Amino acid sequence: MFLRGLCSCFLFWATLIFLMTLYPIETGNFKLDGGAMFGVVPKTLWTKTNPADSKNMIDIAARSLLIEDGNRLILVDTGLGNKQSDKFFGYYYLWGDHSLDNSLKKAGFHRDDITDVFLTHLHFDHCGGSIQWNSDRTGYEPAFKNATFWTNKEHWEWATNPNAREKASFLKENLLPMQESGQLRFVDRNDGVFVEKSELGFGILFVDGHTEKQMLPHVNYRGKTLVFTADLIPTVGHIPLPYVMGYDTRPLLTLKEKARFLENVVALEYILFFEHDAHNELCTLKQTEKGVRLEETFTFDEYFSK
Repeated sequence: MFLRGLCSCFLFWATLIFLMTLYPIETGNFKLDGGAMFGVVPKTLWTKTNPADSKNMIDIAARSLLIEDGNRLILVDTGLGNKQSDKFFGYYYLWGDHSLDNSLKKAGFHRDDITDVFLTHLHFDHCGGSIQWNSDRTGYEPAFKNATFWTNKEHWEWATNPNAREKASFLKENLLPMQESGQLRFVDRNDGVFVEKSELGFGILFVDGHTEKQMLPHVNYRGKTLVFTADLIPTVGHIPLPYVMGYDTRPLLTLKEKARFLENVVALEYILFFEHDAHNELCTLKQTEKGVRLEETFTFDEYFSK
């Protein structure tokens, strides 16, 4: 009887574990200046992995991650959204047919199903889709009416009182409606660099080189740790240590954070999930004589169907 009960308990918890399902959510593609994306790295080097067009622009994705975990449906980042002006979007050369709503529909969901929106940071290309025009276009409202929006206190204060360098990336229309709606909450950081298990059920690494207290989710899934790399490593082309974006507010700090992160990825066999790589969803890394380098790329379905 005891063994039967023990087996039943084990099966119950095993079922709960495998209830988690992850979905890549393509919210749309755009372009950014290649020089800005690679900082001091010469164009002759970065174009090997990220070819540029005649205007020096490279392909960029806004890929979110949807986490179905029991009765929670968590969306990590929301892309650019569609409420900005044509002039604004003209700077970013939108391309492709992806959209947040179509990607959610393909996964079997609607934006009203989302219970939580986790924002790695509050630059417009990561949180713009969180807020939309209201019905008569006189103001703004949350695009996910049933969701809690998650950031952290330090980053919120940084974003709502922006420095001159980042001011153009922190748009008030993307931020203040979250607070005014009463749907905004702060992750409890406990003053640590890494939170092993947050309120949302996954680990969070805090990094400060790109912007203050950017958050990188670490999700345990099917025996692996999947890391949402956000802007610490935007694309496969940014894996080598010196390949740091010109957008980073503290590039030397990014170097230190990135070095430590890459070592952990190799040692612990993490899988990287790219938000901004338009042509690669996942990758593994390896240690080489030249440092940590790309081992293999995969689509999400390829890797998790093995």
